[in-house]
Amino acid sequence: MIRRYLPKNIQELVHWYERYVSPVSLVAGFISDNLILLKRVDLWTTDALFLFYLTLSAAGIVLINALEAGKIRQKFLIDAAPAIPIVVQFAFGGLFSGFLSLYSRSAGYAASWIFVALVAALLLGNERFSRFYVRVPVQVSILFTTLFSFLIFFLPVVFHQIGPWMFAASGLTALVLIALFLALLIAVVPQVKKQLTTSARVIAVIYVVFNVLYFTNAIPPLPLSLKDAGVYHSVVHDTADGTYVVAGEQEPWYDSIYPFDVTFHEQPGQSVFVYTSIFAPSGLSTQVLDEWQYDESGKWVTVATIEYPIVGGRDGGYEGYSESLDPAPGKWRVNVITQYGALIGRVSFTVVDATSAAPYITATK
Repeated sequence: MIRRYLPKNIQELVHWYERYVSPVSLVAGFISDNLILLKRVDLWTTDALFLFYLTLSAAGIVLINALEAGKIRQKFLIDAAPAIPIVVQFAFGGLFSGFLSLYSRSAGYAASWIFVALVAALLLGNERFSRFYVRVPVQVSILFTTLFSFLIFFLPVVFHQIGPWMFAASGLTALVLIALFLALLIAVVPQVKKQLTTSARVIAVIYVVFNVLYFTNAIPPLPLSLKDAGVYHSVVHDTADGTYVVAGEQEPWYDSIYPFDVTFHEQPGQSVFVYTSIFAPSGLSTQVLDEWQYDESGKWVTVATIEYPIVGGRDGGYEGYSESLDPAPGKWRVNVITQYGALIGRVSFTVVDATSAAPYITATK
C-alpha cells in the first residue's frame, strides 16, 4: 500500500509530480519575488537572487548537455538527470517572474506594455514548454535573454548612470558573457559546436530585438520607475517635513486601480498640477522632464517641457510637480521622460470647463 505513494527513484518521482512542479513553483516564486525579495533594484538581495538564478540555469544547461553526450559518469548525477531540466525551468521561471515584477512596477505602461507582455509570455511559455530545454539553441537563447534583461538595470545600479551608452554597455557585456559560456560549453561538450551557428543566429536576432525595443521606448528605463502620479488642483510642498499636500477631485473608486486618466474640472484662470514620485537607486542622480502635450485634432502637440533633477535612494521615490496655467479644454497628457527621451511614465487627463469649484479632497504624499 505504501509503495503506491513512494516513487522508487528520481525518474519516477519526476514522472509522477512534474505536472504539479511548474504551477506550484510559479505561484511560490511570484509571491516571494513580489512580496519578499524584489523590493528594490538596488538591494543586494535582489541582485543576489538574480545572479543565483542565472548561475543555476547556466550550470543546469552544462549538465544537461554533458549528460546527453555521456561525458558524466557519476551515478548520482545520472540518476538525477530527469530532474535537471526541471531545475533549469525553475531558474528561468524565477528570472522571468522577477523581471515581470520589476519591469511592470512603473506607471509607464503606455509604451512599455509591449516588453512587459513579452516577458509575461516568456514566463508562461517557460512553464508550458520545458521539454524544449534539451535543445541547445533554445537553452542559449533563453539564457541570453535573461542575461541581457538583468544587465539592463544591473549595470546602471553599479555605475550610477543611465542612458543609451549604458544600454549599449549592457548589450555588449551580455554578448561577451554568452560567448564565454558557449566556449565553456563547447570545451565540456565538443558536440555542441555543431549547433553553434544556429545559436549565434538566434542570439543575434535577440540582440537586435532588444535594441529595437529600447530605442522605440518599449523597454522601461529601469532602474528608474514612476512610483506615484496624479492630477491635482493644488500641490503644496511642506518644507518642514518634506511632504507634499495635494488637493484633487473625488474620483470613482475604480479609478484608484489606474488613477492616471482622470477628468479635471477647471475654472477660469486655474492651474493644473501634475505630481510625480520617481524611484531611482541610491547614488544615481539625473535629470527628468515633464513633457506637457495637448491633443490637437488627433495629434499630440508639445506645449511645454519642464526639466528638473532627481536624486535616488528614497523608497517612495523622488517627489516633485509641474503645473500649467489655464490649460485649454480637451485631452492632455504629461510624459515623464529621461533626458534621453525614454518614457518613465505618463499621466493622462481631460480638462473640462466648470462654472463652480469641484469638491476637493486632500492627501499627504
